[in-house]
Amino acid sequence: MPIKTLQIPTTDGQADAFAAFPDNGEQHPGVLMYADAFGIRPVLREMARELAGHGYYVLVPNLFYRHGPAPLIDLPEHIGEEVRPALIEQLMPLIEAHTAERVLSDADAYLRFLTTQPAVTAGPVAVTGYCIGGLLAMRTAAAHPGQVAAVAAFHGPVGADGPDTLAEITAQVHFGHAESDLTPKALGELNRALDAAKVDYTSEIYPGTVHGFTMSDTDAFNPAGLQHHWDRLLPLLDRALANS
Repeated sequence: MPIKTLQIPTTDGQADAFAAFPDNGEQHPGVLMYADAFGIRPVLREMARELAGHGYYVLVPNLFYRHGPAPLIDLPEHIGEEVRPALIEQLMPLIEAHTAERVLSDADAYLRFLTTQPAVTAGPVAVTGYCIGGLLAMRTAAAHPGQVAAVAAFHGPVGADGPDTLAEITAQVHFGHAESDLTPKALGELNRALDAAKVDYTSEIYPGTVHGFTMSDTDAFNPAGLQHHWDRLLPLLDRALANS
């Protein structure tokens, strides 16, 4: 799958980004993919290529473009537990500066850009995200109920905004939680809120996983968890975007 480097116009400047898509000259449904806190790096390109190989145009923006182009900090090839705390400490000011207002303004820009690409089919899109990107995906789906047909979040703090935001989601939903992030009791509370909001969803704890389990360049990586993620994500997108 080819990768194309892009610049997305936003109200605050230009967000650097990349897109992965099938190189067949055809149009494909659009998917906005939000990275985890560590941002754009080889593993994100691999995941975007994998998803694109199933027939999607996948757009991955640099969430923290206001602070400069990716990568914003020096990342090792493998993010081990011994270096993770120091890296998170560097990233935390960027995360804290990424207010809900900025998230929604950027989401408008990202979706506008995605849906106007010549290689993207007309119709609804999907949004997926990892870690903090999972929360951003959920906020994007809630803010664009008529446009986002599917939303998936993995090891993300999806309940952080409370039940009112969940109630605004009309997309089909999958939440894949790490065992270390959510207790069965907390999962039950989240799922009851989704039920009350009449969301079409699946939401489950992936067995034996810790936060970050989808990312193969970290100690958190769990191959079975990553495969479980694909087994949930691909059918969701197929169902929601099949007619787009």
